[in-house]
Amino acid sequence: MTTAAAQSAGAEQVHTALSYTFAQARVEGAVHVWDLDTGAEFGHAADTQVVLASVFKIPIALEYARQAAEGEIDPARRHTVTAAYRAGGSGTDGCAYDVEMSARDLAFMMMTISDNAATDLLLDVVGPDRVRATLDELGFPDFGFSSCAALDDDIRQELGLDPGRSLDDQLSGVPDERLLALRACAPGTSPSSTPREVTALLAAIWRDEAGPASACAEVRDIMRRQVWQHRLVSGFPEPGVRLAGKTGTDFSVRNEAGVIEYPDGKRYAVGVFLRTSTAATRQPLADRAMGRAARLAVDHLRAGT
Repeated sequence: MTTAAAQSAGAEQVHTALSYTFAQARVEGAVHVWDLDTGAEFGHAADTQVVLASVFKIPIALEYARQAAEGEIDPARRHTVTAAYRAGGSGTDGCAYDVEMSARDLAFMMMTISDNAATDLLLDVVGPDRVRATLDELGFPDFGFSSCAALDDDIRQELGLDPGRSLDDQLSGVPDERLLALRACAPGTSPSSTPREVTALLAAIWRDEAGPASACAEVRDIMRRQVWQHRLVSGFPEPGVRLAGKTGTDFSVRNEAGVIEYPDGKRYAVGVFLRTSTAATRQPLADRAMGRAARLAVDHLRAGT
């Protein structure tokens, strides 16, 4: 079998294995992986528009780091997370009282535990127009992002909920079928992109092409500190393999995008984006399928087939 034929056969086997993995978890899935050193890639529905959920926080972190590196903002300057930003989620989002922290730590909380209040305050600090301009400059004009509050307000309006009350407090009892049909779960009406675009943005950050080298390094450092260990990490349990990532979760949406770094120096930008058949909060089959899918794609590139 020729090399080209072997590569094609190997890719088809991975596509089959991915389809089986997603079917077993009862999800629809899209995957893209870049070898950051050779440029080799593998994609499964990689150009499909997908809902980003909190994966859209990556370019916000990048814009913070770019402005800090250029001296436009002081990363140590303290900002206050007030009740206007808090909606009852994780981190400062669930604090009972106002919290002060640096711009750098807002980025840290946003990326490591997906703190929505920290996200929205940091977005105000750096400016949504600046995030958009940077994405356009880097060649990602269709890469979507939003404030978390705007997304929550849209859900409240769509479901006819009280605009003055916490969204989470009002979702109990809403039928699954209504949650699955929300605009927040549909590409085009919620911040969206494609798996290939997301991994291309990660590649630019890891290659110091997305801004000053110090800015890219700061984003990489923060992403390596993410606390969630149940999605992509589940596919790479070996000692010495490092993962930097950002998850995204919203009803039927289960995502993670990140970079897998092996002890041999090889690096792979990975994006796995799932749409599930339920809006249940806990979906361990889907979470494990993400790790399995990433491993299949990375192993394919590492084997050179």
